Amino acid sequence: MSETTPNTLTTPGTPVILDARARLIAIVEILLCSSVPTQLAIGALLRAAGWQSADAAGRLSLPFVLVLSVADTLFVIVLMILLMRAHGESAAGLWAGNRPPTREVMIGLLTVPAVFVAVGLLLNTVRLLAPWLHNVAANPLEQLAATPGEAAMFSLVAILAGGVREELQRAFLLHRFEQYLGGAAVGVIVLSVAFGFGHLVQGWDAAMTTGTLGAFWAVMFLKRRSSVAPIVSHAGFNSLEILRLALVGQ
Repeated sequence: MSETTPNTLTTPGTPVILDARARLIAIVEILLCSSVPTQLAIGALLRAAGWQSADAAGRLSLPFVLVLSVADTLFVIVLMILLMRAHGESAAGLWAGNRPPTREVMIGLLTVPAVFVAVGLLLNTVRLLAPWLHNVAANPLEQLAATPGEAAMFSLVAILAGGVREELQRAFLLHRFEQYLGGAAVGVIVLSVAFGFGHLVQGWDAAMTTGTLGAFWAVMFLKRRSSVAPIVSHAGFNSLEILRLALVGQ
């Protein structure tokens, strides 16, 4: 008897059922690793333990954001690793690829100045052509870096939760789209739109700019098949943004 794979079984309707099941599993994994359920759960636990998400002035609490972001980063990374192992996949193979890491770090660093300038140009162009999209006068996240000490603490959030977690997430989610949900192009579009919507608290103009950034880092990963350069690029950009805030304010 010849060997068959699950997608070539001769039972009528079985391949369709298996494909639908695989797509459903992929969707569930994407939702689980999106940080939405994990941040909601961790945030609820922190509040139950007496942590407040806002200070007396109504601003976001930096200690709350810091603990939430670091805990979510660790939890989501472990979750993605466990899910990949369950599928017989290699987390190192997906995230590190086969390229020399030193070269990837250099490429990531080289993109930082260009990304920083491009974001400034894009954001100001959006505000010039569509000023109504600038609907948040004071970015609540930027207010977390009002002093040098706060800027240093917020840098940890920006590098770990922004640079590291979000780029590892992006690679994992793009991989699932490539496998089961319409391909890489669909993944870039869906994830970039979702990335932008995730920053709506900063305003529509910032959300559009952030979505464009997400698309850039997604394409960088797909071209290089390594998360090292996108992580360095993302972390470097976030660090420059915080430095700008610390020096010149919003």
